[in-house]
Amino acid sequence: MVETLKYPYKNFYEMLVHNADTNPHKKVILVDDLNISNKELLAKVDAFAYFLDALGTKDGDMIPIIAPNCYEFIVSVFAICKLGAVAVPLNNMLKQDEYRYILNDCSAKFLITSDKFKKEISGLREIAGLDKIIWIDDAPALDEYNILFSDMQDGLSQSSVLPANKNLDELAVIFYTSGTTGNPKGAMLSYRNIFSNMISGSMLFKVTTKDRFIVYLPMFHAFTFTIMTMLPIFTNSSILIIKKLHPFSNILKQTLLKRVTVFLGVPDVYNALIRAKLPWYFLWFNSIRLFISGASALSEDTLNKYTRVFKRAKMLEGYGLSECSPGVSVNTLEHQRPYSIGKPLPGYEVKIVNEDMVEVPRGETGEIIVHGDCVMMGYLNNEEKTKETICNGWLKTGDMGKMDEDGFIYIVDRIKDLIISKGINIYPRQIEEALTHLPYIKTSAVVGKKDSKNGEVPVAFVELEDNVDRKSITQLRVKNDLKDKLANFKIPRAVHFVDNLPKTATGKVLKRVLKEQIKEEEQI
Repeated sequence: MVETLKYPYKNFYEMLVHNADTNPHKKVILVDDLNISNKELLAKVDAFAYFLDALGTKDGDMIPIIAPNCYEFIVSVFAICKLGAVAVPLNNMLKQDEYRYILNDCSAKFLITSDKFKKEISGLREIAGLDKIIWIDDAPALDEYNILFSDMQDGLSQSSVLPANKNLDELAVIFYTSGTTGNPKGAMLSYRNIFSNMISGSMLFKVTTKDRFIVYLPMFHAFTFTIMTMLPIFTNSSILIIKKLHPFSNILKQTLLKRVTVFLGVPDVYNALIRAKLPWYFLWFNSIRLFISGASALSEDTLNKYTRVFKRAKMLEGYGLSECSPGVSVNTLEHQRPYSIGKPLPGYEVKIVNEDMVEVPRGETGEIIVHGDCVMMGYLNNEEKTKETICNGWLKTGDMGKMDEDGFIYIVDRIKDLIISKGINIYPRQIEEALTHLPYIKTSAVVGKKDSKNGEVPVAFVELEDNVDRKSITQLRVKNDLKDKLANFKIPRAVHFVDNLPKTATGKVLKRVLKEQIKEEEQI
């Protein structure tokens, strides 16, 4: 039976006011030498909301944010939502044409950004028809079109602007998908959508006010936004913001010194961390009780190593997507299974279905579909794609998976990554797991290549471990080493050795880039 969730707040601003009223002096945001209390955070939000209102922000306006990890990002989200407008966090690694498309798609009037991205922002105001750009640090110019965030905060701790008093089912945030197929799509999330993730996460992770979350992955990403940024505020915990991912040694240093208890990462980060020679005092004195992993699969070897090295902490692997706010399932503190993404979060349902949306027997492979308060409202300005993705309240994830008798879910692959050779399904993820088990391979990606005889054949791209003799690792050796692990038709037809696989900000391999590379090679 699906659990019914109870919602203590109707919108984000109510949550902020409650924290300031009940625990005003609690330090909720830590960044560099700055410690911001609940009361101070509310004051900053009120001040910024006052000026956004004065600039002409209206109910329902969509305001994009292109920013690094910083407290201004959080203040901006709350201030935007206080006025009934919609926050649109954007990937800060996009290019100008991609920004132009998104700004036009959401009819943005204002943009909140940073001097760090001025190259791509240059000219966007005129191109996208923006009224103002608000700069959180330095501005290329200060005039009627360019305003400093700090100027909008100075000298004002409270404002007379009344909150819009939005309800749970109104639009709060839009996350644009990565656009692996065509232009990015804006996933519209309500307050209920995001609160459902916060409530479920706080229950499963047993979060308390004593917990401290570290945020070093980009805050614009739905996973980091909901689980590592909004969830700690919901539970009146603390957030340690790290502005840059590199050097990674600084993340470890801050984790130790600031007594971080909840650590979110992606497999790339965890693989690098477990390979590093961690100092004894870090292992002895760290306060981490919980590691959370998402974006892609962790190997069983990595899971086992974390169990051995971090004896006081649990590693929980989960699964989600922007369209689901984003968490769908996760292993729990009590029950973890290697290669599994766990069971559905409280309040959600997951089924494995065939092409006709009929549920398949346990253990069989099909598409993962999701039902519950996490499912998005739809795609902005794209009713056709919304209808394709949401059927009778069930969201089609595009991921192939299976479920065991105990309800644990396992990802098999992306539907669009499926390779069909002579009518037989080949799942790249299975080949990737076999490749990664070879001691000289760090990570891998497998894609399909068109073949006149077979329809498609698998092709592998691999990164080698740093300490191996690269001259001794050949295509032939890799193929031979896979023979006792895979059927012959699954062994990659070709193996490409690369220094770095192309990846998104959260470590997902961009397989479309690899497929394009294969096409280009065929045309030469």
